[in-house]
Amino acid sequence: MSDLTDPSEPPEPPEGMRFYNRREPPGPELRPRSRCGEPPPAGLLRGVEQFNQREYFEAHETLEALWNAEPDPIRVLYKGILQVGVGCYHLLNGNYRGATLKLQTGADYLSAFTPRCLGIEVAPLIADAQRLRAAIVAAGPARLGEVDRALLPRIRLAASNGATPPMP
Repeated sequence: MSDLTDPSEPPEPPEGMRFYNRREPPGPELRPRSRCGEPPPAGLLRGVEQFNQREYFEAHETLEALWNAEPDPIRVLYKGILQVGVGCYHLLNGNYRGATLKLQTGADYLSAFTPRCLGIEVAPLIADAQRLRAAIVAAGPARLGEVDRALLPRIRLAASNGATPPMP
């Protein structure tokens, strides 16, 4: 019996399984950037506003609703932003491990959407998340409270989509 599958092609997910539940950003074969030129949905703008106001729990809820409802790979953008926010939440609540893990996984998920997508300036968000993570690692768990809160990332919108949401 011969195998008709091409080993260079990603395997087809089982019926009903969503490829985007993997713990890695979607590969180029899934065309994650195919919708990046679209205007941002209202829910994304609301999540960005909450994120920039450091309302990370609320931003999580808003972005999770978008992520769960979205069938396309663009949903991983929402997941990446959400996880960066969760990393910030963990920092503010003294959770060293949670902060370092989520800032890294969030940046990893966002990497498929650089430099910008849906009006979000993704590349600076990744850089800011990595900068904050480096500061957390340098401080270590015992000095987590000393990490400069000015390093908390802020999401910027592309100029064509209006002004950046304000910080409190």
